[in-house]
This record gives sequence, C-alpha cells and structure tokens, in this order.
Amino acid sequence: MSQFKDLTLQGLWKNNPGLVQLLGLCPLLAVTATVTNALGLGVATLMVLLGSNIAVSLVRNHVASEIRIPVFVLIIATLVTVVQLLMNAYTYDLYLSLGIFIPLIVTNCAIIGRAEAFASKNPVLPSAIDAIMMGLGFMLVLLVLGAMREILGQGTLFDGADLLLGDWAKALRIELFSVDSHFLLAMLPPGAFIGMGLLIALKNVIDNKLKQKQTIEKGSIARARVTGAAQ
Repeated sequence: MSQFKDLTLQGLWKNNPGLVQLLGLCPLLAVTATVTNALGLGVATLMVLLGSNIAVSLVRNHVASEIRIPVFVLIIATLVTVVQLLMNAYTYDLYLSLGIFIPLIVTNCAIIGRAEAFASKNPVLPSAIDAIMMGLGFMLVLLVLGAMREILGQGTLFDGADLLLGDWAKALRIELFSVDSHFLLAMLPPGAFIGMGLLIALKNVIDNKLKQKQTIEKGSIARARVTGAAQ
C-alpha cells in the first residue's frame, strides 16, 4: 500500500513527466490547442506507456543488458503502431488532427525512461501502477494546458469532442464566450510555452508553500518536545 501511494505521488506530482522531468514536450506543446487533442494524445500515450512497462517487466530477465534499449524501443514502436492503427480506424478525424505526433510517441523520453528506470527493475504489478500514474500525470498536464489554450484562444471547452468520442459528444461543447477572431498567441506553440511556464511556476509555488508548512510543523513539534523534556 505504501508503494502504491508513493508511485501515485511520484507520477501525479513529485516526479510528473511534464512538469518536473520536462519529458515529451514536443507533442505536449504542439497539439494541446484544444482539450480534445490533449485527451486523445494523453490516452494514446497512457496506453503505450502501460503496455510497454508491462512488456518490459515480463522480459526483463530474458534480455541481455547490452541490447535492452533496442528491445525496449522495438516494444514501444510495436505498441505505437497498434495505437496508430486503432485511431486510424475508429477516430480518423482526430488521427488527422494529431498527425505526426502519434508516431512520435515512439521517441517520447517519458516512455523509454520509465521502461529503463523502473519497469526493467521491477515486477509486473508495480510497473503497471507506475505506468498508469505517470501516464495520468502526463495526461493531466496535457488537459490543463489544452483547457487554458482553448479557453483563451477561442472561448470554448471540448470543441471537437465528437472527433474522439463520437457524434453524441457534440453536446459536450461549451462556449464560455464568443470571439470574432481567435487569440492566435494562445493557439500557436509560443502560447503553449508561456502556458507551460506558468504551470511549472504554479507547481513550484505550491511546493514551496508545502515545504514552509512542513518546516513550521516540525519546528513546533521540536519545541513541544524540548518543553516537555524540560518539565
């Protein structure tokens, strides 16, 4: 249970691939113009990360260390191809929207990094949990950044959700305010860099506040102990 809690904290906050490790920034910054694109890429990355971690954990004792990286890349490339074919078959419009960034999941350092740093050294269950939490952490960053850019850029949320979820998802589209023309800075990659910087800054502020709170609490406990010992 403690390991599960630690893996959850690491993936979602302390060692988040997007906010802390700063891995996979190319697709993260390029396709997050809308929440739909962010969700599509996040789900695809999570599926590949989960599959690769499980596969690497299963073969970790059967692969020579000298060829482990090529084997890991081959596993990841196979899973990306499967995901790409599935998206081509069932979410074709979203597949076209994400474009080259789907096959580029193969080169996502977050995936090969978890395969090498964790899955190759741990059993299947912890490796699967690590993949899920790291994938969810990456997806959350995608979604928050996508929401920021979509709201500022065109005043909507879940625009084009039907591309991922089907025709029924057209009802999910929310128009927060109407704009005569899109705010291009938010929609283009420079806006993604600015938004990402703001998210990282916000995380650092929260971390510093938590550290200060812990320091104050430890100081209070230490003073209480000293007072109690003196009495």
